[in-house]
Amino acid sequence: MLAVVKKPPIEFTVQGEIPDKYLKLLKKDFGPALSVFEDGETMSVTEMGWYMEMQEKETPGDTLRFYRTLHKMTQEDLAARMGVTKQKISNMEHNAKPISRKTAYQLSEVFGISPGRFI
Repeated sequence: MLAVVKKPPIEFTVQGEIPDKYLKLLKKDFGPALSVFEDGETMSVTEMGWYMEMQEKETPGDTLRFYRTLHKMTQEDLAARMGVTKQKISNMEHNAKPISRKTAYQLSEVFGISPGRFI
């Protein structure tokens, strides 16, 4: 058996025969951040409680910053590629200005993902 807790900034695993009293304690303390697997069982990260909790808090600006960083682009690089100012990219990343549908489609072409990720 494997028990995994991922709740930033805490991350740890327990392997082997885990007594029920410890599993109950982990469930009580960590709730959806705890994932328990039987031998050989796997789970998609998108099904894990900590991931779902993080997704609920994610904003379109967070998504933009993530994909820009993933593609090793600066705000200036992305602005030049899209024909906008660096300030516009910064405002969108900091959620000071919403991402329009037109801009979401441009971003989806730049990063190769669905425009819905930015709306």
